[in-house]
Amino acid sequence: MTNNNKPTVIIGAGPAGLTAAYELGRQGASAIVLNSGKDMGGLSRTASYKDFRFDIGGHRFFTKSREVNELWLEVMGEEFLERPRLSRIHYRNHFFDYPLRPLNALTGLGAVESARVVVSYAMTHLAVNSQPDRSFEDWVSSRFGRRLFEIFFKTYTEKVWGIPCDHIAADWAAQRIKDLSLWKAVINAFTGQSQGENGQVTSLIDRFRYPRLGPGMMWEYFREAIEAQGNTVETGVRVGAVCHSHGKVECVHGRAADGERVEFAGGQFISSMALRDLIFALDPPPPDEVLRAAAGLAYRDFLSVVLIVDRAEVFPDNWIYIHSPEVKMGRIQNYKNWSPAMVPDQSKTTLGLEYFLWDTDSEWNWPDEQLIELGIRECVALGLIKAGEVSDATVIRAEKAYPVYDHEYQRLLGVIRDYLAHFENFQTIGRNGLHRYNNQDHSMLTGLYAAQNIMGAQRDVWSVNTEQSYHEEAEPD
Repeated sequence: MTNNNKPTVIIGAGPAGLTAAYELGRQGASAIVLNSGKDMGGLSRTASYKDFRFDIGGHRFFTKSREVNELWLEVMGEEFLERPRLSRIHYRNHFFDYPLRPLNALTGLGAVESARVVVSYAMTHLAVNSQPDRSFEDWVSSRFGRRLFEIFFKTYTEKVWGIPCDHIAADWAAQRIKDLSLWKAVINAFTGQSQGENGQVTSLIDRFRYPRLGPGMMWEYFREAIEAQGNTVETGVRVGAVCHSHGKVECVHGRAADGERVEFAGGQFISSMALRDLIFALDPPPPDEVLRAAAGLAYRDFLSVVLIVDRAEVFPDNWIYIHSPEVKMGRIQNYKNWSPAMVPDQSKTTLGLEYFLWDTDSEWNWPDEQLIELGIRECVALGLIKAGEVSDATVIRAEKAYPVYDHEYQRLLGVIRDYLAHFENFQTIGRNGLHRYNNQDHSMLTGLYAAQNIMGAQRDVWSVNTEQSYHEEAEPD
């Protein structure tokens, strides 16, 4: 791809889109970013309620990419904090350290259950199995044993994805849990280190970076930097049509916040829209085969019940995974432990109770009051708070938060990729633009690559986060 005098039109002001615009600006190229809402960062934005700040989920800043790390430091400066990490698993009224530590796990499971785990693990590794792993369930069970899968993987994973583990593609596990084994967990428990790729010594991350006022602060700084470069970020623009002709995108149509029809022409186009929405926005429409493929892509939605608790300290973790099957909640964030500045009154604590849903689930359409009642009831049932300690609460929803890795997604994605490859001035980036469960740094890399392609490089955007080592490990300098 080559640059020209027309601006690059970028759909979406999440980490990928903003990074692409910032990189283009650094190279002296013009760009226009279109964002449907007013807040920067997409799923990584920071919401607020009565000066209490909270993430849409938790967003740690950790990366193996030197380019991305330098960008973070360049934009955030001293507002980029280093924070300690503590996360645990709640299962059967016991807290398990995460990563797992043998003594802690033994105490929590008890001698009988621990013996079952060890026997299951041993039987798995003694058995001869030549069959390839087809599902998440196969992948985990063949490496950790069936019993450990049922305890520490099955319930939480099915809460997140809303489908049985044997319906989730094996490459989801390979991407998110690769290079981790029970043996490595044992070694790490006693030494703090494990063996990574190529035999290198690695350590599990116990600290991470975080903006003082949440991840949205990072993306608001990116917006300011983009505008200082002379480029534009348009908010409240909901894209409705991506118009193309003869293998080139020509313009984007949409509606502004006041309902007025708007149009943006450009020389190059980058999109972080969900692929399903993008395909149905193309004008003229793609072939029926491509439309059917887009319709088959699934997305999991996210809802957070935010409780303001009249207690200075509730638990020490940044977040807790809720594996207990008796509650619908999947995870709890303690925003004060991410950064004290997220809570304006240090005598209070803000908790985010996370629920993973389909937009067709009844809970998705419950009134906020009913969701808050559910959240308080479940938090009390877990023994974390007393009902009378909650002084206020709110609810926030995020659609299409997680692209689903079912057994069909790779085939469907292949059809869509083949079709989009015919456009000479159009790239898709980010979590939803690639239908890949990327972290922030991965999404930023896709934005960097896309911008560099426009400036004449040849970077494969689709290669990001396909062959990287386990994302919880860091190689020492």
